[in-house]
Amino acid sequence: MGKKKQAVIIDGRQVAAELKESIKKEVAEMIDKGDNGPHLAAVLVGDDPASETYVASKEKAAHAVGMMSSTYRYPADVSEKELLEVVDYLNNDDEIDGYIVQLPLPGHIDENKIIHHINPAKDVDGFTPENVGKMVLGQPAFLSATPYGIMELLKYYKIPIAGKHVVVLGRSNIVGRPLSILLSQKKEGANATVTLCHSATENLGEITRTADILIAAIGQPQFVKADMVKEGAAVIDVGIHRIKDATKKSGYHLTGDVDFDEVVKKVSFITPVPGGVGPMTIAMLLKNTLLAHKKEIYS
Repeated sequence: MGKKKQAVIIDGRQVAAELKESIKKEVAEMIDKGDNGPHLAAVLVGDDPASETYVASKEKAAHAVGMMSSTYRYPADVSEKELLEVVDYLNNDDEIDGYIVQLPLPGHIDENKIIHHINPAKDVDGFTPENVGKMVLGQPAFLSATPYGIMELLKYYKIPIAGKHVVVLGRSNIVGRPLSILLSQKKEGANATVTLCHSATENLGEITRTADILIAAIGQPQFVKADMVKEGAAVIDVGIHRIKDATKKSGYHLTGDVDFDEVVKKVSFITPVPGGVGPMTIAMLLKNTLLAHKKEIYS
C-alpha cells in the first residue's frame, strides 16, 4: 500500500494577495485614464472590537489596491432614524460606488430595516433582498463576500465540485444558506449535491462522513472532529474563535470550527485558521466594489 498523501493546506492569504494584485492593476489603469477609481465606504456604529478590526482591515486593503475608502462612525446610541438618513445619503452620493453597514448593530436598531434600505446597486456585502433573490435565481448579483471567497478558493485549488456531495454545517444568511445555493447551481464551478445541516440535525456525524467537501460554519470552536470526516475529503473551515491562552503574548490563540490538528491527518485539502477563508472575505469585498464602480451588475 502506498504512503498516504499529505493534505494540501489551502493558503487563503496567497489567493487573496493574487486577487488584490489584479484588482490593483485594473484600478491603476482606470486612474491613468482620468477615472477617480472605485470608492468603498463603511458605516460603523458603536465600538465593537471585532467590527473595528474588520473595518480598519477593509480600509487598509482598499488603500493598498488604490481605492478610496471612507468610514462613517456613529455612537452606539445613534437612533434608527439617524442611521436610515445616513443610508439615504450614501445611496444618493454618486462618488461612493459601494458601502457596507457593519453588523451587528445595537439592539434598538432593526438590522433588517437598515439592510432593506440599502441601494442594491451599492450593496457590496450582498445582503439586500434583491441581491439575495438574484443570487438564488442564478442571475448576476453582488454575492456575500465570505461565500464568494470560498467559491474562489475551491476554484483556485481545482477541487472537483460537479456531482460531488457537499455538506454545509450552519445555515446563517451570511454564509451557510447562500453557499449551499451557490454550490448547487447548474453552472461551471458548482453543480454539487448539497446537504445543509445545523445544530439540530440528527445523526450529524453519519451525514458529514459522506461529504466529499465539508464546509464548517457552525460557530463552535473545534466542533468538527476527525471521526466526522471522510478520508480524503476537502474541508473548509469558516469559523474563527479567540481562545484564552496564557502562553501567547496576546493572551489568546485563534481556532476554527474544525479540530485542525486531528482532521488534517485524514483529508486531501483543508483551510487553516487563521489564513484560510478570512483573507478572502475582504478581497471579495474589494472585487464587488470594483464591479459596482464598473456597473457590471447593475448597469
